[in-house]
Amino acid sequence: MVYGHSDPGRSHIIEPVTLKILVAGGFGAGKTTLVGAVSEIKPLRTEELLTEAGRPVDNIAGVEGKKTTTVAMDFGRITLREDLVLYLFGTPGQDRFWFLWDELATGALGAVVLADTRRLEDCFAAVDYFERRGIAFTVAVNCFEGADNYPEESVREALDLDPGTPVVMCDARERESVKRVLISVVEHAMLATAATS
Repeated sequence: MVYGHSDPGRSHIIEPVTLKILVAGGFGAGKTTLVGAVSEIKPLRTEELLTEAGRPVDNIAGVEGKKTTTVAMDFGRITLREDLVLYLFGTPGQDRFWFLWDELATGALGAVVLADTRRLEDCFAAVDYFERRGIAFTVAVNCFEGADNYPEESVREALDLDPGTPVVMCDARERESVKRVLISVVEHAMLATAATS
């Protein structure tokens, strides 16, 4: 319940604005890790073990240690400010689960495209998806140990991004790093919305 000015004996309770953010990217890029690192609630995960049956369709080159995969979505929540709450929806990375993306994207303010420079081509589909639908996104380069580090401009050029699309380096395991990514998405989406209004 919100108490307004007509009720001077009660304090004003702020109802937060809730925004939906998607977290997309290639198989094994760290989407589940990112949602879990920043969520203030226990994240909902729909992970299943990788099996021999999936070996012909799941390219694990570069992520050979991966044992599970998201089959529907990840869900988490983070309060950025007293009046701003983000709901995070992590998408599945494999092609065969892309039919879920349209449902997950409904009502989204913006998105994170999580990129792994060892398999950069795996995030092309996510970049294309958000560009075609006019959903503002930030590319977050997950800096894996042992992966080559590239400057933001090299990543931008390799992904053929519009000049206004933010590219940020991050560590999907670190809460503060992920928060910076999410702030970038919200700021970029708000600017994009203002420009089209």
